Amino acid sequence: MADKVRFIIERQDGPDEKPYNQEFDVDYRPGLNVVAALMEIQKNPVTVDGKRVPPVNWECNCLEKVCGACTMVINGRVQQACCALIDHLKQPIHLQPARTFPVIRDLLVDRSIMFENLKKIQGWVEIDGSWEVTNAPIQNPYTAQLTYKLSQCMTCGCCLEACPNVNYSHLGIEGLREEKSAGAADFMGASPIAQAYLFNLNPIGSFDKPKRLNALMEKGGITSCGNSQNCAAVCPKSLPLLDVLAQVNRDVNVQALKNMFNF
Repeated sequence: MADKVRFIIERQDGPDEKPYNQEFDVDYRPGLNVVAALMEIQKNPVTVDGKRVPPVNWECNCLEKVCGACTMVINGRVQQACCALIDHLKQPIHLQPARTFPVIRDLLVDRSIMFENLKKIQGWVEIDGSWEVTNAPIQNPYTAQLTYKLSQCMTCGCCLEACPNVNYSHLGIEGLREEKSAGAADFMGASPIAQAYLFNLNPIGSFDKPKRLNALMEKGGITSCGNSQNCAAVCPKSLPLLDVLAQVNRDVNVQALKNMFNF
C-alpha cells in the first residue's frame, strides 16, 4: 500500500452551480475509511497542486452504519462512507454526491423527500385513542424475525440512488420543498414501501393497512417500480426488498379489489 491515498472528489459550490473535480492526497494508515479521510481533508483542505480550497462538505453522524447520513457514491457505487475501508477500494478513489437527490453543496444532498414519503405511507403505529385492554396481540416468530429485519432500514437513500425509476434531483432544492406536500414526482423507492409493509405486519399497525396500501396506489407508488432489482443489490442492511416489493404489489391489488367492490 502506498504512503498516500489519492481522492478525486466531485464538488459543487451550491444547488445551482456546475460540478467540478478536485484531487486530494491523504496519508495512509491501516483501517482508514472514507469518512476519516474526509476529516483529514477538512483539517487541511489543500489540493494535490498545492491550492488551498474551502473544506469539502459532507454529512455523517453515527460512524457505524446506523444513521445513513454519510451516503455517497464511492467509485461508482452508492454506499456509506463510514464503512467504506480504503483497503477495499480501488485507487484513486472517486467520491460523488448521490445525485438522485438535490445537491446542497459538494457531497451533501437533501434527502428530505424520503421522510416526506414516510409520512405519505403513514410509517408509524397509531397509538392515540382508547381501546379495551385485553391480552396483548401475538405475533408469530417468523413474522417477528422479518419485522426486526425491516426495522433496520436507516433511510440512507442507497436504494433510491441505485433505482432507475427514482430521480428527485431535477426538482432542485426549492422545487423539492414545493413538492413535499403534493407527493413525489417519481417512484418513491423501495425504502418507504418496505416500511409500509413493516407497519402493516404490526398487530396494531395493521388496522391502518388500507390507508397505507391506498397511498401506495397513488402517483409514485408501487406501480412505478420497474423491477430493476438494483435496490436489493446495494442495500447496506441486506433487506429482503425483492420479496417485500412482490408482496406489497399483491397486497395493493387485493386492496384495489376491495375498494372496487366495497368489502
